[in-house]
Amino acid sequence: MRAVATRMQQQHPHIPVACAYLEMMAPDLASASEGLIATGIRHISVVPMFLGVGRHARHDLPLLLQALRERHGQVRFDLKAAIGEDQRVLELLAAIAAE
Repeated sequence: MRAVATRMQQQHPHIPVACAYLEMMAPDLASASEGLIATGIRHISVVPMFLGVGRHARHDLPLLLQALRERHGQVRFDLKAAIGEDQRVLELLAAIAAE
């Protein structure tokens, strides 16, 4: 995930990027969000880097985002679709698997 964040920062240096994890690693979503908010960010898009839509994407993330919205009413939080649901990712994975 850090490699994806680094690549995004290289390609889009004007977009602030922070990694967050749901379990077993730091920072968690609240800490990463608060770090961005401390720099003046008022719109945060959360992009789940999951290949599938499991419990984290369906249940855990919406609850975490609701808590963040309640704590930071001046900040807009958007939850994007899991990266694995993007047709471009599916096409690339299929192409790699077929090689």
